[in-house]
Amino acid sequence: MAQLKTTFAGLTLKNPIIISSSGLTNSAERIKKLEEAGAGAAVLKSVFEEQINMQAGTMHGYGAPEADDYLNAYVRSHALNEYISLIEEAKKTCTIPVIASINCYSDNEWVDFAKLMEKAGADALEINILALQTEKEYIPGSFEQRHIDILRHVKKEVRIPVIMKLGSNFTNPITLIEQLYANGADAVVLFNRFYQTDIDIENLTFCNAHVLSEESELADRLRWTAIASASVPKLDYAVSGGIHNGKGLIKAILAGACASEICSTVYQNGAEIIGTMLDELAQWMDAKGFKSIESFRAKMNAEAAGDINPFERTQFMKYYSEHKE
Repeated sequence: MAQLKTTFAGLTLKNPIIISSSGLTNSAERIKKLEEAGAGAAVLKSVFEEQINMQAGTMHGYGAPEADDYLNAYVRSHALNEYISLIEEAKKTCTIPVIASINCYSDNEWVDFAKLMEKAGADALEINILALQTEKEYIPGSFEQRHIDILRHVKKEVRIPVIMKLGSNFTNPITLIEQLYANGADAVVLFNRFYQTDIDIENLTFCNAHVLSEESELADRLRWTAIASASVPKLDYAVSGGIHNGKGLIKAILAGACASEICSTVYQNGAEIIGTMLDELAQWMDAKGFKSIESFRAKMNAEAAGDINPFERTQFMKYYSEHKE
């Protein structure tokens, strides 16, 4: 019988399926149902720096700096207290690892939030620094350095594992991942998804595009997980985005992931999809003779590919040089 247990960021998971930060994980009751459906861990719905600052900003305007500072502190404190309660309730209700999540873009008092989340009982902390760099005066490398600075400061404050969830908007993710590993990151998640904006041509308004991920997004995640797990092999990886079934989960592990974060497929198919994916994984492992996750993890990453790496452009050139009309 295949054993589905895995380790990720120093945590022991009963299986490699992690429910990613979303509305699915905004209450202890929902997380408990996901645990009962088979989830190995859950990332709590993020506390958003941008949202808290926006809420605080709408309450300003009294003309007195002291009043504005008080309101700003009140809004932040209220949001944080709600999140601390979520962590505490989830830990009381569930037995699977509960991972707190901070979505931030600046390096300030968010490191103090991390300490409070650890004290509330979070098993790990996922940091998500998601932003587009569009300034004309942008200094190349400064966005990557922000990730390193925030990680370094958080690691000084907490002892629980710190997971960095990256966007895909980097020139060279491997260089950043190497620096994150050097500065104490316990795991990296590839990748977060940007909010998708579309244009309504009839009403000339902005609207949502694809809120949920699609299976086609997995290929890019596999590419970078396969390359990263070969280049920085001592770090743990999780794939996020595009995993909608057991086959996608298997591919992620073969590329080098210890676990996968899923969300869209649960919204689309219900919590029962978790059990279906785990059954697919176990049946495939039994058929191939793999007894554990570790026995085939990274079996098809960039290092295993040999001289002609299918994850890089050389394979593209090879295909077209041999292709005949």
